[in-house]
Amino acid sequence: MSIHATLRYDDPRAAMAFLTGALGFVEQAVHLGEDGTVAHAELSFGDGVVMVGTRRGGADPYDTGRAVLYLVLDDPAEVDAHHDRAVAAGATVLSGLVDQPYGSREYAVTDPEGNVWSVGTYRPQVKP
Repeated sequence: MSIHATLRYDDPRAAMAFLTGALGFVEQAVHLGEDGTVAHAELSFGDGVVMVGTRRGGADPYDTGRAVLYLVLDDPAEVDAHHDRAVAAGATVLSGLVDQPYGSREYAVTDPEGNVWSVGTYRPQVKP
């Protein structure tokens, strides 16, 4: 079993451009609705996938609000390089590079619609 986040955006194409350009996601699939909007897209990061769609508004129970997501890299040097890539791509830095007391090297940026993307070396573990 696994878990995958789904985010709805007002402008999913801009969000996908940010995620691929600034954060290194890879576009896997894009399915358009009859109206030409992004109905469902899948972007990968390592072995994880985030699903993206168009926010519908009104009382749509699947529309999401602002979220905080965490991307894991294996090495502190990878985090530094990832940070530099995001900054060069114009990402808005929420928290600069920092070494946390629990051992993680990390930083955080916001995407064009205010979601927070933290990147670091902390890897949560599933306990049996």
